[in-house]
Amino acid sequence: MQRRVVRHANAVAQRAGIRACLPLAAARALLPEFRCIAHDPESETRLREMLAGWAYGYSSMISLRETDAILMEIGASMALFGPWPRLERRLRADLTELGITHRIAVAPTALGACVLSANQDGMAVMHSSPFLNALGQAPLEVSRLPDADIIALKAMGLRRVREVFGLPRSGLAQRFTPAMLYHLDRMRGDAPDPLPLHHPAARFATRMEFDHAIESSETLLFPLRRLLGDLSMYLQGRDSGVQQFDLVLEHDDLPPSILSIGLQSPQRQASVLFDVCRLKVQAATVPAGVRALGIRAEDLPAFVPDAEDLFEERAGGSQLTWPQLADRLRARLGADKVYQITATEDPRPEHAWRRAVFSKRKEAMPSDGSRPTWLFHQPLPLHGAPKYILAGPERVESGWWEGGDLQRDYYVIETRQGQRAWAFRMADDMGPWMLHGWFA
Repeated sequence: MQRRVVRHANAVAQRAGIRACLPLAAARALLPEFRCIAHDPESETRLREMLAGWAYGYSSMISLRETDAILMEIGASMALFGPWPRLERRLRADLTELGITHRIAVAPTALGACVLSANQDGMAVMHSSPFLNALGQAPLEVSRLPDADIIALKAMGLRRVREVFGLPRSGLAQRFTPAMLYHLDRMRGDAPDPLPLHHPAARFATRMEFDHAIESSETLLFPLRRLLGDLSMYLQGRDSGVQQFDLVLEHDDLPPSILSIGLQSPQRQASVLFDVCRLKVQAATVPAGVRALGIRAEDLPAFVPDAEDLFEERAGGSQLTWPQLADRLRARLGADKVYQITATEDPRPEHAWRRAVFSKRKEAMPSDGSRPTWLFHQPLPLHGAPKYILAGPERVESGWWEGGDLQRDYYVIETRQGQRAWAFRMADDMGPWMLHGWFA
């Protein structure tokens, strides 16, 4: 069995003498009441990938070379997001909203920025002279040199990076490996330091396990909100949206339950996604307790915000758009219960429209007033002749190719009760008047 050791310790634990690589038994002896969380490499990798996707929204040059840092090139980003103080506020606001504890530093070199962030959060030096001075103030413990080199340097009485920089290079070359000299050169910017660039994955998948099975749909909403926040951040980094994705509810002894989410148009705002998923989860019948919750999204189309009128007035900031309202209704009532009426090329009234998925971009039914807004499923006999004929006739003669031939003359009429209606007679002016719809 492998010995369990401390990987990271917070400030309180460090003051009690707990440090990295200390055996767990020794840490408990120093601070019996301390709490430890098991290290999960897979979760850590997923978190790094998620943060890299978020950072991609601020810079296209992202690197994950350092195992404990996200490296960003921000020279071009400041031209878009403003000077560094403004960009820093945006970065910290995003990370705080995501619940990520963070340290940020800016430097001319990637390795130097890592050293400065470990030494002092918020340090930003853009030019060579102040950068080298700030770098020299850092203790050797944060220099990212191998532990053996740090121990050897401390044995020589050295404590800070500037003291190492001040040593003759020939002497260092005799005592240490070329890798150490190259590390110092990359830190200062005296040697090239090419970084492998990160590109966000073309699909999104995340998952959260629970300590015990969750039976209540309301209890699932908190982890669901967190996972959708991760999805939203990933989509913003890619400048993408999502229109179809799956919620995966895992059980102990049963196959996973899959809840498919379909939206009218690509979305990426966490609150919009959560409102639809919440209704879907609450309406779902789950066969057993949920031990893990996941999200899978394969197709990530470009996100195009709905165009709005410059002078559009809304009753309040919480008012829903039509697509958002349709998404909520579909999640609560079912996809087949919410639809849009669109026109067809067939002139027969019974076939002149069809149901379609609601979308602002689809052409709706024409409303020039020539056809009624209320059409009967079957024509009804009109009691008595019309009082007035207001318009017509409109000849409808079609459908012979499928055995549904119609030959009718339609009129806009006023009934004896003063109602405006749509009625027809057969094309030969024979037979009774038939009522087919009402005008609003």
